[in-house]
Amino acid sequence: MNPVATLLLAFAMSTDAFAAAIGKGATLHRPRWREAIKTGLIFGVIEAVTPIIGWLLGKAAAQYVSAWDHWIAFTLLSVLGARMIFNSFKAKEAEDDKPTKHGFWLLALTGFATSIDAMAVGAGLAFVDVNIFSTAAAIGLATATMVTIGVMVGRVVGSVIGRRAELAGGIVLIAIGAIILVEHLQLLS
Repeated sequence: MNPVATLLLAFAMSTDAFAAAIGKGATLHRPRWREAIKTGLIFGVIEAVTPIIGWLLGKAAAQYVSAWDHWIAFTLLSVLGARMIFNSFKAKEAEDDKPTKHGFWLLALTGFATSIDAMAVGAGLAFVDVNIFSTAAAIGLATATMVTIGVMVGRVVGSVIGRRAELAGGIVLIAIGAIILVEHLQLLS
């Protein structure tokens, strides 16, 4: 794979994480750059590791990984999205009562859910002459950058639309999961 193809792949893999990061940033009370960078690093590391795992699994059993990846992504993103939607209907909090940061495990689970497609890409790359480590590093770096920016974009969006931001973020996560599922099922048709 040439460097341009690697760069395009890296940014393509980061788009769903970027959308999720906007939702995460919107639900926080004025997130700071430190929180955005932490979120970007968590997502970036996970997004860099999953193609390597996929590549290893692809070497062993690609048909098993690709047969379920879309269902796993859809389920995880739908559950996280439903949780955000549910929280958006809870008693209205004052702006100052919104959390200032998200917990590590919630970020890691969201990062994993948005990186299932990178695992599937890694499985596919097992059959192509590619340096999986440099490709995974490019995907991780692109994701870390896009997620950091996404959290700060979410800050602006969150202050403009307020509590509806969490509702919108939940809908976006479910939509991302549905898109992954539909695209995969259409490929099977």
